[in-house]
Amino acid sequence: MELCVIGVGYVGLVTATCFADLGNHVLCVDTDKKKIAGLKKGHIPIYEPGLEEMVRRNHKDKRLAFTTDLRAGLNGAEIAFIAVGTPSTASGEANLDYVKEVARGIGRHCTGPLIVVDKSTVPVGMGDMVASLIEDEVERRKDRHKVAVVSCPEFLREGSALQDFMNPDRIVIGCKDRHPAEKVAELFKSLPGEKMITDLRSAEMIKYASNAFLATKISFINEIANLCERVDADVARVAEGMGLDKRIGAAFLNAGAGYGGSCFPKDVSALVQIAEKEGYGFQILKSVMGVNELQKRGMLARIKKMVGTFEGKTFAVLGLAFKANTDDMRDAVSLDLVRGLLEKGARVRAFDPAAMGHARKLLPHARLCNDALDAARGAHCLVVLTEWNEFKELNLAAVKKVMKTPVIVDGRNIYDPAKVKKLGFAYQGVGRS
Repeated sequence: MELCVIGVGYVGLVTATCFADLGNHVLCVDTDKKKIAGLKKGHIPIYEPGLEEMVRRNHKDKRLAFTTDLRAGLNGAEIAFIAVGTPSTASGEANLDYVKEVARGIGRHCTGPLIVVDKSTVPVGMGDMVASLIEDEVERRKDRHKVAVVSCPEFLREGSALQDFMNPDRIVIGCKDRHPAEKVAELFKSLPGEKMITDLRSAEMIKYASNAFLATKISFINEIANLCERVDADVARVAEGMGLDKRIGAAFLNAGAGYGGSCFPKDVSALVQIAEKEGYGFQILKSVMGVNELQKRGMLARIKKMVGTFEGKTFAVLGLAFKANTDDMRDAVSLDLVRGLLEKGARVRAFDPAAMGHARKLLPHARLCNDALDAARGAHCLVVLTEWNEFKELNLAAVKKVMKTPVIVDGRNIYDPAKVKKLGFAYQGVGRS
């Protein structure tokens, strides 16, 4: 098909590239001239394993193109995807300004019958608003083109987005009329996974409900971890035992320093705000957010327990991205923890395999190092915040030699406490006995 993808951020670029790889012709539109110019030269603005090679291949084969001209992007397109950001406002609601702007632009520039697909995560009812905004603009120029709005939420995990797109658990498509939904479903016919066609608002709710439930699992296991520390149990064994129950499952039962990133904090907060507007207090999700904030702050308490005071001491922080295999530092635990250490008079030496570019802007007062061993040099304590594989395989004997005092605070439970202690480290994990 001839597709247009509006917004080449994380979701938009992955979506466009994967559709092109499936044989469609995709024209990407974005107002950021620098980003579009870079993409035309093969420069990828985000870190995602395998994406750069796929973009370059499809761009070379002329299935994937980039422009800043929305009219050109919509010209001849059968389906247009809205994939712009919906960041949180100060109140926690989703900022819908970009979505509204794109909807109006589609109404002004569409040149024929069109299916518009919401890929952006939007509150329930936004599909109706997008349809209304488009219709108003179409009528204003006295056009008769029919535009249908479909919701097709994305379920991509940063770090494994290409795999998630090509091998989805499910594809959810919501629309008031079945024909446009079936047309969108054709795009995914070669992919595995259940294809679910539902109404527009249910599709929008499925995305929020899914992310909120996963965030709830994380906060729940973190609460269990905090209790495990007090009763001398091991949360890793507890989670393993829980996960063997098919009703529960092992996914998202990894205790740690709290969740971050571009989705969970934003989507949980937005769902609470949606509920508040409808006069419903979503008590579980309010607790989920509260637990996550406590979990982040609790890392400083764990560190203090191991080192006593912060003033004048040096801390090696391994991992700045909110998770492995991404450079995304949005709402990352590292931001709160590094700033907290610096405020208490400590020195911070930090390293991340992918996020150093963002870290230079976000953490200007931390010393950014060349590798993990360099970060550990002269440190009184090593703090692990991201579960990168290279940290799991770190030569801890070599690390110990360059540290001032051999102390590890493991915010992701990537090390075996017994093995680490045998090497001569004092060790503190999350919920480990």
